[in-house]
Amino acid sequence: MAEFRRQTSADNKDGVSGMARALARKRGFARLVIIAERLAPRALPPLAVAFVFLSAAWFGLFRAVPPLVHAGLLLAFVLAFIAALVPVFRVRLPDTHEADRLLEERNALPHQAIGVQDDKPATGGAFGQALWLEHQSRMARMIGALETGLPRPDIARHDGFGLRVLPVLLVAIAFAYSYSNRAGLISDAFRIPENIVAPPDVRIDAWVTPPAYTGRAPVFLTGRQDQPRAGTEPQATEASLFRIPQFSDVTVRVTSAGTATDTTVTFLDKGATAATPIPPQKPEKAPVQEAAAGNAPPAPEAAANAPVDNSTHLYKITRDGTLTVGKETWQFAVIPDAVPDIAFDGTPRATVNAALEIPFLAKDDYGLSEAFAEIVPTEAAPAEATPLYPAPEYRLDLPRRNAKDAKATASRNLSEHPLAGKRVRITLVARDAAGQEGRSVPQEMILPARRFTQPLAGAVAEERQVMALNSKDLPRAIELNDALNIRPEDNIPNLTHFLLLQSAKGRMALARDDEMMRGTADYLWEVALGIEDGNLSLAERNLREAQQKLSDALERNASDEEIAKAMQELREAMKEFMQALAEQAMKNPQMAARPNMENMLSSKDLDKMMDQIENLAKSGSKDQARQMLSEMQRMMNNLQAGRTPQDMQQGQDNSEMRQQMDKLGQLMQEQQRLMEQTFKHDQALRNRMQMGDPLTDENLFEQQPGDQNQQQGQQQEQQGGDPTEQMTEEQLRQALKDLQGQQQALEKQLGELQKGLEGMGIKPGKGFGQAGREMKGASGQLGEGQGEQAVGSQGRALQALREGAQDMMNQMSQGQGQGQGPGQGIPQYGQNGRDPLGRRQQNPGPDFGDQVKVPDEIDTQRAREILDEIRRRLGNNVSPEVERQYLERLLDIR
Repeated sequence: MAEFRRQTSADNKDGVSGMARALARKRGFARLVIIAERLAPRALPPLAVAFVFLSAAWFGLFRAVPPLVHAGLLLAFVLAFIAALVPVFRVRLPDTHEADRLLEERNALPHQAIGVQDDKPATGGAFGQALWLEHQSRMARMIGALETGLPRPDIARHDGFGLRVLPVLLVAIAFAYSYSNRAGLISDAFRIPENIVAPPDVRIDAWVTPPAYTGRAPVFLTGRQDQPRAGTEPQATEASLFRIPQFSDVTVRVTSAGTATDTTVTFLDKGATAATPIPPQKPEKAPVQEAAAGNAPPAPEAAANAPVDNSTHLYKITRDGTLTVGKETWQFAVIPDAVPDIAFDGTPRATVNAALEIPFLAKDDYGLSEAFAEIVPTEAAPAEATPLYPAPEYRLDLPRRNAKDAKATASRNLSEHPLAGKRVRITLVARDAAGQEGRSVPQEMILPARRFTQPLAGAVAEERQVMALNSKDLPRAIELNDALNIRPEDNIPNLTHFLLLQSAKGRMALARDDEMMRGTADYLWEVALGIEDGNLSLAERNLREAQQKLSDALERNASDEEIAKAMQELREAMKEFMQALAEQAMKNPQMAARPNMENMLSSKDLDKMMDQIENLAKSGSKDQARQMLSEMQRMMNNLQAGRTPQDMQQGQDNSEMRQQMDKLGQLMQEQQRLMEQTFKHDQALRNRMQMGDPLTDENLFEQQPGDQNQQQGQQQEQQGGDPTEQMTEEQLRQALKDLQGQQQALEKQLGELQKGLEGMGIKPGKGFGQAGREMKGASGQLGEGQGEQAVGSQGRALQALREGAQDMMNQMSQGQGQGQGPGQGIPQYGQNGRDPLGRRQQNPGPDFGDQVKVPDEIDTQRAREILDEIRRRLGNNVSPEVERQYLERLLDIR
């Protein structure tokens, strides 16, 4: 029993000691809470003095008062702050009893549970001591989770009127005002200059506006966090660096209230020794009001209706440099604006109706504004020459406005210009929005001229060219006209034409100035066109004018009403041209009997294209409408209006060439099919030899030959598989030998083709000879049943045929003088044999297997449908294993 009592007593002592340590920590926290509650009311006066001091500094009070008042204020604030700190230092620290009372009150503990832990019984023996320890343990369990809580200073009891809010509100307003131009600094209170001069009431707003074509936003220089406020001392750090596009405009607006200021604005170019002053644009004096400018910052703070002085300085930055406005500086690093690049994308060429086509490539870092071709004669005109017409204008149609990259082909008809038929130098010029010009390497050519089949029309056109190139050669033009009238009954069978020439002669004789001479020259051109083909040429010219009018309307983004009117004029001009073209075709029976299918075009196609142009223009896609209009112009320039006897002869030559090309294309296709058949038979034969012939069953020998063939035919019809799967090894060998006859037939066709080319004056190239030798070798190998060697020879023969075809095309182009004049050479079309409307040609020529076809939208959709069908069949569990393996190979997952 005694041992139990000693053990119990020891346990109680250990528990009491642990509780005493925890209670000591709680009492420490309670003392801190009591100290905070006693300090909070006494800290209000020093905080109020500090807030008033900060407010006075930020409102600029120390900067505005005289030095004596400045010193007095500073001393007053110091004394007031020290006096306010005296009550703080008189705070009495709490004792243990006060900490216990706080804990008992905050935790609602009865019977002085905390004080019991320190008390001891006055009397009693061992039993009384044990009983007291048990009582302490029970009380300790009540105080095991004591919470001191947060300080609860009763500030309202000490500040019944709530005056503590005033310093806080005052310092908040002063802090917001500290970011204005007239605000002061805290350091002003400790800096007392001998003569304090109030800073001028000046506001400086500066910003940089990049060119509109760059698409960049304006950059504000003032009002930034990294810039000092007005009235501060200059900083020793490096000025801010801004990267801006070249040709940006910097705007500096200096605004002062009441008094005029002398703020200097200069810009120092990098590497220059002297800065360039930037004078104000238009100084003005007006009441303060909000700025209405789009990018201008708001006007400075000033009293309503107070007079202000505004000065705006503008400067275009072209080089790196530093802008200085008063004491503030900004450095600029200019991003150069590169000069546009433009080059020919091929040789300029003439179209069927003597229009000039120029393929070109152009690019610019920010976008192209316009592009044109500069055309000048190569031969220098005499110094005294006075041409009636300026140099021809040739605008290059850009795919879209402000295009950074452009690749297109422009087509313009310059056959009416007097320089047509003369040798000229063509230089492409690209211009960006900044006005910079890029020029290409010039190319020389003979400017396409209209070919007159009527000698009289050509002579009249020559008269007009003589007087148009040099107005001083008018007497010579009159002499040429008189020469035509020497024997009018022989040279001018049509009386109307004779009267027209007489009228033109009278106009030339009466012409006194350049304006009258130009009118006479235009009249001569109309006479020449009328003599040549009646109303067709006039209708063609009206069509070109309507196209140009619509193109100009789309270029300047005209209204929908103006575009609709120009579109209607284009439709009427197109209708007149097609009607005149039909009448001309009726006058030419040979053309009507043998039309050129490659240039065949219906009115429905033209109406559809014009509807698309109109719909694009209405929907706002002006760039796409201009592009389609350009394509239509190219199409019309390549449309043949008629055929001369020379054109008919050339058409017959081209027809014979086309026949030879078709034969060659068919020969290559037959050789390709024969090679595929050879490969298929050879593979089937190899499989039979490796796995054994499954068709050499006794049932096959018991059947009659007729029954066997009939059964094989039925199996092929039912299964729909490869015929080689039902053939025996001997049958496959015989099939390879049977292909020998087809190979010999192709070899014979190649020989006939070479003879035909030689008859046309085209020498067969080495490729045809190599193809013939490979065909002969393949024929012998097929006769011996060597399928693998035959496939190799056939492949080399096919490649040699392609090389020979390319050589034949080159000789045809050189023989026909491709690109030397309108209507000459083999007709060339767009990519993949499409006409300017995007349609496939009805007779695009043979396929030599060397063209890469870019899939269009229909091909892409068809490819998706095929892939979906393959995936559907692959997911079908009932599909045969052979079919599943084939489908997996198609999807490339095996």
